[in-house]
Amino acid sequence: MQSFYVTTPIYYVNDRPHIGHAYTTILADVLARYHRLMGTPTFFLTGTDEHGQKVQRAAEAAGITPREQADRTVVRFQDLWRRLEITSDDFIRTTEARHTRVVQQILQDLYNRDEIYRAEYDGWYCVTCERFYTDKDLKDGCCPEPGCGRVVERIREANYFFRMSAYQDWLIRTIRERPGFIQPDFRRNETLGFLRQPLNDLCISRPKNRLTWGIELPFDADYVTYVWFDALVNYISAIGYPEDRTRFERWWPATYHLIGKDILTTHTVYWPTMLKAMGLPLPQTIFAHGWWLVGRDKMSKSSGNVVNPMAFAERYGVDPFRYFLMAEMTLGQDASFTEEAFVRRYNADLANDLGNLLNRVMKLIGKYGGGCIPEPADGAAGGDEIALRKAALETAGSVGAAVEGMRLDEGLARVAGLTREVNRYMERRRPWDLGREGRLEDTATVLYHAAEALRIVSGLLFPVMPNKMAELRRALGVRERAPDMGRLQEWGVLGAGVRIGEMRSLFPRIQDASGTDAPGGTEGRRTGGAGRRPERSKEEKVEITYADFEKLDLRTARIDSAEKVEGADKLLRLQIDVGGEKRQIVAGIARHYKPEDLAGRTIVVVANLKPATIRGVESRGMLLAASSGDTLRLVTVDGDVPGGSAVS
Repeated sequence: MQSFYVTTPIYYVNDRPHIGHAYTTILADVLARYHRLMGTPTFFLTGTDEHGQKVQRAAEAAGITPREQADRTVVRFQDLWRRLEITSDDFIRTTEARHTRVVQQILQDLYNRDEIYRAEYDGWYCVTCERFYTDKDLKDGCCPEPGCGRVVERIREANYFFRMSAYQDWLIRTIRERPGFIQPDFRRNETLGFLRQPLNDLCISRPKNRLTWGIELPFDADYVTYVWFDALVNYISAIGYPEDRTRFERWWPATYHLIGKDILTTHTVYWPTMLKAMGLPLPQTIFAHGWWLVGRDKMSKSSGNVVNPMAFAERYGVDPFRYFLMAEMTLGQDASFTEEAFVRRYNADLANDLGNLLNRVMKLIGKYGGGCIPEPADGAAGGDEIALRKAALETAGSVGAAVEGMRLDEGLARVAGLTREVNRYMERRRPWDLGREGRLEDTATVLYHAAEALRIVSGLLFPVMPNKMAELRRALGVRERAPDMGRLQEWGVLGAGVRIGEMRSLFPRIQDASGTDAPGGTEGRRTGGAGRRPERSKEEKVEITYADFEKLDLRTARIDSAEKVEGADKLLRLQIDVGGEKRQIVAGIARHYKPEDLAGRTIVVVANLKPATIRGVESRGMLLAASSGDTLRLVTVDGDVPGGSAVS
């Protein structure tokens, strides 16, 4: 059986972990969990990068040794990973003897084969990135790396160099012949663009008179190893290279190296050429994800806008935090992190749709099923039941495909869509009315179908929210904590007569400080466009004041053009004219309207909605639409009205 080996970058121990670290590690964990549930032999590696100048300087600033700095900081990562339910198979530290030994063996072998040589270096050095640059590399005299831009230092010294330039043509040819090697495609093109310039040899040493905190070169005790040459080796040292060949060959080559886009060059240029020189196969895929932004700005400590993942998870819960990160970011693109966006998605997907559905089904099973999963009546299933089964099984299949295709947000969107479909099914069939009318066979059939669909939903979401979905499964009377992914594509697994568990509020709705509901919303609100608003019972209706209504600025707008959003089957990008002001909005209406049919229409939009970024596309406003069942229609105006006219 083919194995699955996924890695995160190993994280510097110069500071505490932030949301970027949490995202990559949760992503790796979710992928690993899905593959374990699929029955695929899986190995998940993470760890810490504990050498180099940044760590040494952090230690000096704290008045401690580099080893103390590493030991104090590493526990922050380990504690956070335990709190975030990370199930890594190994956590490697580059200060461990098992890693140091492998790095020195590789260095000695390359030196013996003249892949490493000594020469004089004169150039620019960035302490933060721990990399050398030539004059042409610099951007406005500063470090050229995305997200850095710091002042560089001029350094002249003798060092040891890896003959990386000898592999430039081979690397270009390999990247072109293997389109899946670097993903997404635009990162592949970015690397090829970098390789259009002559590739320099890589300085792999630092003299001890400038840096003492590192792995000593085995062939020159006056030098330590460049931190990136040291760190990248962790991907093979952790799985037995070179002594345990059986273990190493079981897992290598890696299926995915997950990285942030800011370390693309080190992983797509340095690492492949190092492996080539060692005579080892390349990883299958290096996948570079985007950054988490606040507004349009990258999170950074200097800007003071870094999200503390531990504090956020403590406040709102680990599982909802994991769900938001996986559902909100399209892999490869940047995404915006705000507390408002988190609360909106939580209340819409989890509290309104999934949590309320479970509560309703549990209550009705308790009332009409005696607290046990009801037996669906023979012949009672009709068109609605057949459609629900089809939707559930198709969703289960599509989520597996989304995981394999690194489209987790699409997979989770399909699960959220299935949950809404179960809610609509309940509204159409109205088992509460069937029960009151004494139609108990029909009631049992409806409740069984809703519960069975919830079982499938719980399994599909289990790798993302393991604790909450284990609770949901217990509530349905499912004994196994973890699902079998194969059985999620089967219908009728729930056993009739099984007693359900204790009814509890799985996802209590988040309220703001005033005690009123925090911003929730539908899929349409999340995407800045039209979507499905879940139907609410009378007791769920919320009254607002006229003052609340006055806050909305509703305007007419003319659609100039429309096109599909790449990689999203529900979204359209609309260019609109709001009284002479050109705007762009993203709307979840692609399944109801063709782009070519929209140009020239006058619609109604919420003009003062805060801008949002959806699938990497900015949306400034939200259009209004009405929905009933599977039908959705745009809200328009009667007659010819200029764009930008107020709607009241």
